[in-house]
Order: sequence, then structure tokens, then C-alpha cells
Amino acid sequence: MEPRRDPRGALVRPYAVTRGRTEPSRDIALEAVMSATPTQAAEARFAGYDKYRIATVCEGRAQSLAEIAAYTRMPLGVTRVLVADMVAEGLLTLHTAAPATGYEERMNLLGRVLSGLREL
Repeated sequence: MEPRRDPRGALVRPYAVTRGRTEPSRDIALEAVMSATPTQAAEARFAGYDKYRIATVCEGRAQSLAEIAAYTRMPLGVTRVLVADMVAEGLLTLHTAAPATGYEERMNLLGRVLSGLREL
């Protein structure tokens, strides 16, 4: 996917895109996956240029927060704030990979994976 060129050039500072906010309205993990339906992408047109770009990236297939930042060429912090806003506004759907319960089981699994990687 070829990224679109920002018609504003390099003139817009990251804090201007987020209106000075540096913290997202909700915590979204770097590997969290978002998607957008065609309806959500169409609605994002009216939410601003950057939000529309994010929605179009997520419309074709689900993307992680890190992938969205890379494809849109926006700083990760800015992307995190905008994506959190979009999830709250219903312009993106957040898909969580792990259930809220079972923390101990997940930690055990991660420990076993780490041990296996060290043995390689």
C-alpha cells in the first residue's frame, strides 16, 4: 500500500494534530488491532484528514497500532491519541486478542515462550 502524501506538507506539528494532547483517552496496546467498516471509513471523512487516513488504512484489513503509525507516517504518540479518539467515536473497532481474565495463565504462557526462545 503506497502512503498518500500529506497536502499540508511538513508544516503541521504533531501537537497541533492532537490539539496539544499527549495522552490518549484510553490505553491501547501497541499490538492492539483495529479495523474499520466501509461505513466507519465514510463517516471518518468528516472527522478530519488524519482520522480519515487512519480509517482508510484500517478499512481493507485489520491493522495494529504500530502498523497504522507506519503506514500513515505519523508519530506513534499522535497515532495513539487519534486512534483512541476514533475508537471512542465509533470510527474504528478495537479487537482485543486476550480476555480480561486469565492473567496468570497468560503470564505462564509468555514465560514458556520466552524460555523456548532463549533455548534457540
